[in-house]
Amino acid sequence: AGEMGLEPLFQAWSYFRRRKFRECADVCSQLLERPPGEQVARAGPWREAAAAWNLKTRALTEMVYVDEIDMDQEGIAEMILDENAIAQVARPGTSLKLPGTSQGGGPSPAVRPVTQSGRPITGFVRPSTQSGRPSTMEQAIRTPRTALTARPITSASGGYVRLGTASMLTNPDGPFINLSRLNLTKYAQKPKLAKALFEYIFHHENDVKNALDLAALATEHAQFKDWWWKVQIGKCYYRLGLYREAEKQFKSALKQQDMVDTILYLAKVYLRLDQPLTALNLFKQGLDRFPGEVTLICGIARIYEEMNNISSAAEYYKDVLKQDNTHVEAIACIGSNHFYSDQPEIALRFYRRLLQMGVYNCQLFNNLGLCCFYAQQYDMTLSSFERALFLAENEEETADVWYNLGHVAVGIGDLNLAYQCFKLTLVNNNDYAEAYNNLAVLEMRKGHTEQARALLQTASSLAPHMYEPHFNVAILSEKVGDLQRSYTAAQKSEEAFPGHVDTQQLIKQLKEHFAML
Repeated sequence: AGEMGLEPLFQAWSYFRRRKFRECADVCSQLLERPPGEQVARAGPWREAAAAWNLKTRALTEMVYVDEIDMDQEGIAEMILDENAIAQVARPGTSLKLPGTSQGGGPSPAVRPVTQSGRPITGFVRPSTQSGRPSTMEQAIRTPRTALTARPITSASGGYVRLGTASMLTNPDGPFINLSRLNLTKYAQKPKLAKALFEYIFHHENDVKNALDLAALATEHAQFKDWWWKVQIGKCYYRLGLYREAEKQFKSALKQQDMVDTILYLAKVYLRLDQPLTALNLFKQGLDRFPGEVTLICGIARIYEEMNNISSAAEYYKDVLKQDNTHVEAIACIGSNHFYSDQPEIALRFYRRLLQMGVYNCQLFNNLGLCCFYAQQYDMTLSSFERALFLAENEEETADVWYNLGHVAVGIGDLNLAYQCFKLTLVNNNDYAEAYNNLAVLEMRKGHTEQARALLQTASSLAPHMYEPHFNVAILSEKVGDLQRSYTAAQKSEEAFPGHVDTQQLIKQLKEHFAML
């Protein structure tokens, strides 16, 4: 009996239920190491050994388990060498690669910053916002500050490979199950063991090929009538990049058993194939069968947000809150949408709601500080930013806070303080393009043209998707008489933000000037 006077197997199960997976695995290991003669249990020694093996397998899996629905990182190879795109030049509004310029009445890049993929910065960082979909290899390799929400560095297998090394950590003596010596056909005929073994191979060992072999044998043994195995085969195909095969498996599973998870997996396939409208239709059909399902409504809102249709996204996020009024992502996204729509007071209410719910981090206090400043509640502004600096976990977060403090300083007219804040931003994060741009503007005010030009060149090379550095270079060059450079920079600015009126006027002036020459 264990330390609590329980049978070891029951004690292990108790640990598992309380999510103490390390202790559960240790108790199971002790049970499995006993000679068969000592394994006394009412159900017989072999039954106890099988139960201990099954429980240990599940415990080790749970220790490294990651929900596949939200785990989605595209690497450089997947983005640049993508052979699955349906149309290389898609119509605006039908592709995530061409999100369209605020077709849904959302704020323009002049108000709301965009990522390098052309989408507005979201109110909530999630895996799907980290897929940048850059247009060139150079843009994919370079990661500016805004690439913190559009990061194309780790390959799709990168996160999983690191998880796969967990097998060495959990068992210093070597892996718990030697996959190369397993008779998968035998295990496939025992459904209860097969499911636990599949999840162990897939999540803990990260051996997708063996997991796929086991799933194929098991679904064959179940005479293709078990929807669960079809979903697992689909997950394996998705991991291997075989999206069309994955789509077939998920569709087949949905015919047998209507499940929300399967709809989410299938939508993930369509998004990877760059078919957001198909994914939207799938979610809406799912809502007919599962009315009020939060994950489906949230999925629709995310797609609209990624396609730059901000007003539709906001409506669906409000629907999410009608079903679940503590949904952090929906509250954060609605809050950021109100902030960028020039309604800081309303945004403040949403961020205060997050604070009441127990969210307590640097980003929240940073947003509270900005909302307080623009809502003219100056007494709370600096204290919020102080708290944000105190809670910052890394240099990037500290840089964000100092950058926003620089904005506050510009707002109250203290340009010396603003200069110091932007300098501190660059001390913490040397790739902060917006800080280089704003420092250049301050240098131009002081009449330091060459320093301003150098800072603007740095900003435009770090963030070619931003229109401000290009426009400022155009203005600066026109002032000093370098009209050709001014025209080139203005064209880049127009490319980054086609609706910018000042850029269009500058190009028109320069064309008139060139016509006179």
